[in-house]
Order: sequence, then C-alpha cells, then structure tokens
Amino acid sequence: MAISLPVLPYGKDALSPFISANTLEFHYGKHHKTYVDNLNKLLEGTDLIKLSLTEIIKITAKDAAKTGIFNNTAQVWNHSFYWQCLKGGGGKPAGAIAQKIDATWGSYEKFADDLKNAGLTQFGSGWVWLVQEGKDLKITKTANADTPLAHEQKPLLTIDVWEHAYYLDYQNRRADYLTAVIQNLINWDFVNANL
Repeated sequence: MAISLPVLPYGKDALSPFISANTLEFHYGKHHKTYVDNLNKLLEGTDLIKLSLTEIIKITAKDAAKTGIFNNTAQVWNHSFYWQCLKGGGGKPAGAIAQKIDATWGSYEKFADDLKNAGLTQFGSGWVWLVQEGKDLKITKTANADTPLAHEQKPLLTIDVWEHAYYLDYQNRRADYLTAVIQNLINWDFVNANL
C-alpha cells in the first residue's frame, strides 16, 4: 500500500496573512509531496510498505541502515501532524490542555514564551513540540526529521522551524513566524483531542 499525501484540512489561503498560500503551495505541494514520493520509492519491495507511518518510524529510528527510510517517514508524519496543528484563530487554549499548561508552566504566557524560545534556539532545521511524557507535559525540540515518536513521547502540538516553513513570508525572521503561529494559528481543538 503506497503512502499518500494527505489532503490539507483547509484551503491554501486559510492561514493567511500569517502563512501565505504561496508558502503552503511550496511547503505542502513541493516539500511534503517530495518526502511522500521519496518514501514510496524507498519502501518499494520491502515489508515496511504494509505498515503505518508510526510503525515504520519505530522500526527504523535506531537502524543506521534505514536512515533514509526513517528520515522520509518521519518528515511525512511530522508534516501531516503539523498541518493538523494549525487553523485560523489561535489564541489561548481552553479545556483540559489549558488546565495542564497552567499546572505545568504557571500561565499560558510562560508556556508561550518557552515554546517560542525553544523554536528560536533550535539550531538549524527542525521542529518544536509540546509532548506528553507519562503524565507530564514538556516542550521539546528535534533536529531535522527526528520526531517524539522515536523517543516514547506522545506529540500534542508541533511547529515546523525548517526555513522552508517560513522563509517566503518572513525571510530569516523565525521569531516573527513563531509569534504569528503561537498567537494566531494553533488548533487547540486538535491539541485537546491528542491529550
């Protein structure tokens, strides 16, 4: 069974002006699609083709001979998850996630500052995450294609900090991109559902 590019859960202009249709055209339509195409080529003729992305990630994460498969699988999964983490609206969360954020960080504002700082301090390409580890919430970051799934953590939220996620709209201003996403685009309904 071939891996397919998931359908975006919104139109390409739905995140504008914070993430433009032009950025989504390249990020989703070219970058994400390329990971899907490359992964399908790498999986051809292997037993891994029958497995889910999550299963492939867990099997290949620590196998140096399967680094190419891991990288492409994780990037397909990470991007598919990222699209779900976004929607127009954003702002402060409500529900169970708001209570857990307050219990862990003391306030949403402290959480938002720590999330932004994690994204700013991720050297080079990667991802910033809100994860659940046991009963605890943590902000983590991963380099390149790495994903919390490879580290026994449950992803709740991610922000892509690879340059292709923001360069067309923000050039080298990663801080402005992170602020825009955190203040305006987080899909807290999706985060609550993951919790």
